[in-house]
Amino acid sequence: MNLAMRDAFGRKLESLGATHPELVVLDADVSSSTKSTYFAKAFPNRFFNCGVAEGNLCGVASGLAASGYHPVVNAFAIFLALKGADQIRNDACYNKLPIIYAGAYGGLSDSFDGASHQSITDIAIMRAFPNMEVIVPSDATQAGQALEYALGVQGPVYIRLNRNEMPDLPVSDDFETGKVIRIRSGSDVTIAANGITASFANEAAGLLASRGIEAEVLSVPFVKPLDAKGLEESVARTGRLITVEEHNLMGGFYGAVCEKFARDGVCCDMDAVGLEDVFTETGDYIDLLAKYGISAEAIASKAEKLIGRHEERR
Repeated sequence: MNLAMRDAFGRKLESLGATHPELVVLDADVSSSTKSTYFAKAFPNRFFNCGVAEGNLCGVASGLAASGYHPVVNAFAIFLALKGADQIRNDACYNKLPIIYAGAYGGLSDSFDGASHQSITDIAIMRAFPNMEVIVPSDATQAGQALEYALGVQGPVYIRLNRNEMPDLPVSDDFETGKVIRIRSGSDVTIAANGITASFANEAAGLLASRGIEAEVLSVPFVKPLDAKGLEESVARTGRLITVEEHNLMGGFYGAVCEKFARDGVCCDMDAVGLEDVFTETGDYIDLLAKYGISAEAIASKAEKLIGRHEERR
């Protein structure tokens, strides 16, 4: 049975609390949703509910980090990125404090609360802060791996978490080194997927295989630092790249790849799946993703068009 990413993260927090006495956990009065409640029950003296006040929450975390603790800040991604931005930038990032920011209900996963709660710009905000690392796990296992990795970083790390149960991916040790994780090999097109879209990308590869197209699928949880070499090696074999993300295409994973490829002089046929600069609506999560083009069929369709475009130029 697949485990929701937030449950895996909450349980990992609880288990790491026993071996990491410097670990303290803070929440914005949503611990039953973020699942930091597991840690709160196990270690009540190291848990702080700061209320629905994300700016203050992040300020308290900075004070604790400056005092020798390693805080994990839990809040909904949209409010953490927007309301905590001042304290995250000027307290934590400027001073390179070891703080883990866990942005829950990332992307459209708070699907029934509409545009006000759906986090589609948090990756762009967080990755623009100097010293900040940005990780978007693809499944429950990667959520736990991200927390363990972040505890070893002597600086701020943003981890974006999803609300819903999503399919598990093959477990890879490459996560620990920040490398891209190859889920499937192929020679016709590279599909590089960020976050939970990796499962859609893998499904899309199956659809493409039935149509005679072999796609290479990469799970890319690290947006910053980005494993550009891993992406470039795959593109060197396929000549084509599609990025997939649950975020506005402006400033997110696609933007990070474009910036790096342009600076490295990497040329390939390229397209992207993600939100096209729109605010999103309320609805069932999977249906909502599909409405905005984030689905296996949409990825496969875009790959076919990209390959067709490439063949026309030859």
